[in-house]
Amino acid sequence: MQIPMVDLKRQYHEIKSEIDEAVLNALEATQFILGPNVQRFEEEAAAFLGVKHAVSLANGTEALHLALLASGIGKGDEVITTPFTFIATAEAISYVGAKPVFVDIDPRTFNIDPKKMEEYIVAHGVSRMKAIIPVHLYGQAADMDPIMAIAKKHKLKVIEDCAQSFGGDYKGKMTGSFGEFGCYSFFPSKNLGCYGDGGMVTTNDPELAEKVKMLRNHGSKVRYYHSVIGYNSRLDEIQAAILRVKLKRMKRFNELRNRNAHLYSKMLEGTGVTPPFEDGNGMHVYHQYTVKTSSRDRIIEALAKEGIASAIYYPVPLHKQDVYKKDYQGLSLPITEKVSQEVLSLPIFPELTEEEIKKVVSTILTVLG
Repeated sequence: MQIPMVDLKRQYHEIKSEIDEAVLNALEATQFILGPNVQRFEEEAAAFLGVKHAVSLANGTEALHLALLASGIGKGDEVITTPFTFIATAEAISYVGAKPVFVDIDPRTFNIDPKKMEEYIVAHGVSRMKAIIPVHLYGQAADMDPIMAIAKKHKLKVIEDCAQSFGGDYKGKMTGSFGEFGCYSFFPSKNLGCYGDGGMVTTNDPELAEKVKMLRNHGSKVRYYHSVIGYNSRLDEIQAAILRVKLKRMKRFNELRNRNAHLYSKMLEGTGVTPPFEDGNGMHVYHQYTVKTSSRDRIIEALAKEGIASAIYYPVPLHKQDVYKKDYQGLSLPITEKVSQEVLSLPIFPELTEEEIKKVVSTILTVLG
């Protein structure tokens, strides 16, 4: 039994007729750049997420990058964020000439720890601090109430990294609706994924939305008139058509992910493997189902022998990556460093069956005895 981390083909065949029709209609219309599907997708996504504006972009990294630019973050500024995330979060900060400030994570949720943020600010001040980028890791919303309180107290902007949390919520509000910006990736394996690259920012501020629209299109509001140095970061019309089909199923897809995660957790009770923690503040949408175990290498080997995929998100914290470690020598973030040695992500996707989950768990049990 081969079990991948995510089975995009299985999902495609489930919605094939509607996807194919949407793509063919887009081809027939031949409005490929900022066409009607892009506009409709932005409207539909904004309505789904409960925000006033959604601006589609070429990818999730550009979403973070342009959100920072539109927020006025630049050279010499500091942005506080988590070291336990994909590098795009920190890369975007570096793109604009600012410095990522890494603080440790909550050992249960793996999200940035607001207490550690406040401790850093008290110790170092906020003279150069301009923003916070919380990451809603694995689909679990970061603890936004204290994060927003810290931001308000110290006059910091909040740019949410929602690459793994589309459709997740915190106390009744969708991730991406709290700060100045929410930033999304539509990489194919995401909860809402297209069949290539894609991204989006959300905001409730019309001026910020207009800034991003200008930045994504060569700094132009009117064709061939350019107000600022911009970028070419537009969502493809065909990808927008695909995303519109999937968006209609987003609630159901996330519910199935959540169901499958709970099946895993129930089967793993008492095994010595620590299942994901849910903080009760909202629906965990399980972009990844990530456990902690001291037997990681042996479990990976056993799963691979059975044709079962697994992955480590993330084996090296950002402050230990080659590209950053010279600038963070001596920085100790013990929780992040310990967690990175213990986490293991198991296959999770809406179409995963109970039989497949049982197979994954039974293979893990052969290792644990």
